[in-house]
Amino acid sequence: MTKFDNLINGQWTAGKSYSPNINPSDLSDQIGEYAQGDASDVNAAVAAATAAFPAWSVSGIQARHDALARIGAEILARKEELGDLLAREEGKTRPEAMGEVARAGQIFQFFAGECLRLSGETLPSVRPGVGVEITREPIGVVGLITPWNFPIAIPAWKIAPALAFGNCVVLKPADLVPGSAWALADIIHRSGIPAGVFNLVMGRGRVIGEALVQHADVAAISFTGSVDVGRGIAAACVQSGKKVQLEMGGKNPQLVLDDADLNQAVELSAQSCFYSTGQRCTASSRLIVTDKIYPAFIEALQARMAKIKVGDARAAGTDIGPVVSQAQLEQDLSYVEIAKAEGARLAAGGARVNCHTGSDKQGFFMQPALFVDTEAGMRINREEVFGPVASVIRVKDYEEALAVANDTPFGLSAGIATTSLKYASHFKRHSQAGMVMVNLPTAGVDYHVPFGGRKGSSYGPREQGRYAQEFYTTVKTAYTLA
Repeated sequence: MTKFDNLINGQWTAGKSYSPNINPSDLSDQIGEYAQGDASDVNAAVAAATAAFPAWSVSGIQARHDALARIGAEILARKEELGDLLAREEGKTRPEAMGEVARAGQIFQFFAGECLRLSGETLPSVRPGVGVEITREPIGVVGLITPWNFPIAIPAWKIAPALAFGNCVVLKPADLVPGSAWALADIIHRSGIPAGVFNLVMGRGRVIGEALVQHADVAAISFTGSVDVGRGIAAACVQSGKKVQLEMGGKNPQLVLDDADLNQAVELSAQSCFYSTGQRCTASSRLIVTDKIYPAFIEALQARMAKIKVGDARAAGTDIGPVVSQAQLEQDLSYVEIAKAEGARLAAGGARVNCHTGSDKQGFFMQPALFVDTEAGMRINREEVFGPVASVIRVKDYEEALAVANDTPFGLSAGIATTSLKYASHFKRHSQAGMVMVNLPTAGVDYHVPFGGRKGSSYGPREQGRYAQEFYTTVKTAYTLA
């Protein structure tokens, strides 16, 4: 079985131990064994990044541009190969996986351009004869901690701006999906970026992540993951004076109003709730539906769900692949039982299934679940499941729908299905979410615009697009006497 090492100071470095990377569509398929680092590996990676920072931070913008452009070009050229790897280790369908790989390549290409668009301001001082320059500079060594649900896109949208703006990086990818991160690290390693500028340390979050957060020479932490872990990271970073950026949970609402186009509302709801196996922080898990359209919407959504094919992520025709792991599957199924116990009615799906009929193969497959007749205060409507489980809340009108949508500790993404310009405009302004979709799925955002939420979903500056500079740079104001 092939072993994959950590990348520290430009060298592939053996781990203290190795962990198998298992295909959730076929538990007999082991992709490889990936290094499990420890605090000493983090120390070595941070030391390498610290040593590389002085030169990289003032390196020519053309060299930075060229390196990021080469990374983006290779990712795009290998889209099918890398997409197959991603589908194999994470479980999203092969078309979705290839789309994610393409997104990663586009992100690097965008930030290659940002290397050439670094800008500042020149202003007159209120004091005669004095000039003022406002510039942005890199912040130093950045620790990046990424989740399992987008194993190449999220590392890309953290790494690319960090490097573009002159920072050095230590990446700790999710332990469940190290393969895509390793492949990306290999591409970066061969791009011409100097040794130490980018480092990969794989391993357990409580070991590698904690060591990164606690390291005195790490200037900033960007984290995407669970709420509880994120809050712990925020507290530690505040205590040590680190800059911190967090993307955490969501309990995203999708409103369906009486005047909505029924077919459009059903399709965007199915896409938002169930595709990518519901394992997206922007997925809709609360469908808030007004009275008059409610019966027709439920009937049509049940019919649409009956057409969803669950199966091997790499097989042609599969709509939804497996849940990523046994632990996640157990969590999803436990919420099905919680919802039943609370009095919600299971209208479709919700059971584990065997998609390898007549075979000894096993996978973490689950039929998408739809609950109806639910109340806003139920746990199924308050807590993030992070699986293919959706619930429907029936409301009287738009005003009640908006109130229910905003009644959540989260605020990442929100959607509305309506043909009313009045309601669409009002919802865009009054939804307490960082991203609002009108007649579109809540899951699906562009790489050149800001990504992030409000309340318990996000903390710190936005990710992606030009807004990424708010986190990965610091502002300097310089005065000159003429």
